[in-house]
Amino acid sequence: MRKVNVGLIGFGTVGSGVAEALKAKRGYIKSRYNLDINLIKICDKDIISKRKVKVDSSLLTKNAYDIIDNPAVDIVIELIGGIEKAKEFILAALKKKKHVVTANKALLSIAKDELFQVAEKNGVQLHFEASVCSGIPIIKALREGLAANRIQSIYGIVNGTCNYILSEMDEKAIDFATALKQAQEKGYAESDPSLDIKGHDSAHKLAILASLCFGIDVKPKDIYTEGITDISSADIKYASGFGYAVKLLAIAKKMERELEVRVHPTLVPRNYPLASVSSNFNGVLIESDIVGETFFYGQGSGAKPTASAVISDIIDISNDIVNKKLEKFPIIVYDKQVDKIKPKKDFYCSYYIRFSAIDKPGVLASISKILADHSISIASVSQKVRSKQKVVPIIMLTHKAKELSVAEALEKIDALDAIRRKSVVIRSERSRI
Repeated sequence: MRKVNVGLIGFGTVGSGVAEALKAKRGYIKSRYNLDINLIKICDKDIISKRKVKVDSSLLTKNAYDIIDNPAVDIVIELIGGIEKAKEFILAALKKKKHVVTANKALLSIAKDELFQVAEKNGVQLHFEASVCSGIPIIKALREGLAANRIQSIYGIVNGTCNYILSEMDEKAIDFATALKQAQEKGYAESDPSLDIKGHDSAHKLAILASLCFGIDVKPKDIYTEGITDISSADIKYASGFGYAVKLLAIAKKMERELEVRVHPTLVPRNYPLASVSSNFNGVLIESDIVGETFFYGQGSGAKPTASAVISDIIDISNDIVNKKLEKFPIIVYDKQVDKIKPKKDFYCSYYIRFSAIDKPGVLASISKILADHSISIASVSQKVRSKQKVVPIIMLTHKAKELSVAEALEKIDALDAIRRKSVVIRSERSRI
């Protein structure tokens, strides 16, 4: 039986979860894979606070280079998050011929090419299953399970915090602030949740998935990103009346030689699998040319799901170490299927639009005319009961229209004397999903 030594950098909630799982599953991994995964060093800036898992104090260090420079360490696990220090440690480990496992989606989203090139130059592996959807093996599915397929589109609920908030708003008819507070109380949202609720976490993950699928180095700055902070319980209720749920989707789809990449709240038909992904769960739908649609569902965050993904990568690398097959499969395969990222103005979607108008004759006709002048066709319209301020919500669903045309039309509509508040727009992918 071959022993493979690993060092862990980062001993917070996720890191201690990985250490606990490695300890608990060591015997199981031995019996199933004939591998002895041995955790020999743990680094963290805080080595005093108690963790759920008990480890010998001799394993603990505050210096990451006690792991990186240790010739006995075969695999370095990076779980500190952030950019600068994590990048420094990963690059140093790769250059020391150490294999690396990371869950760092923020770093990978902006520096994946550089990291992969250094890994390949030094003949070592860099695995990152836990960086997207944690417990769902989506990276392995794309790299291996769907290796013969050309991916056509990705639709993903990849942030559990946002999905929990939107699910609670939908199921309990509560407002955003109340749902966010509940998410924080349950540990699903950070004290500063901005990275999640503004859509940036989803954009980091989409940058990784889109790069894997479409052969172009997608970075977060390339992705149109819109969070859920402006979604109201009223809009969720109105959308439900039309048969839709509202979800924060990470979307990437190939349109000939262009790639659309965007993160935003999206109307999803109630009878579609993504609509059933509730609470803090994740779901990813992949459309490809051979197999068609495949749907991946499960826990996308937390210590245990992340530990599951990290240990999967450790076992994968360990098997290759033992069998001396470290160059059997490229870290990332760039099959360039697109030439450029499509700009936002050229997106082509269906739309949910809520106008806030004074209840008087001719308003609906004025709105409809401006939409028609911009080649926007109305699929459905509903006028709600007016408020005490005599403002009437007018809800419209449109057929597919160009983003620029919708923006120009709404600018004119919102300037009408009868319109009292800025119109609310939520995109719909109902013609595709």
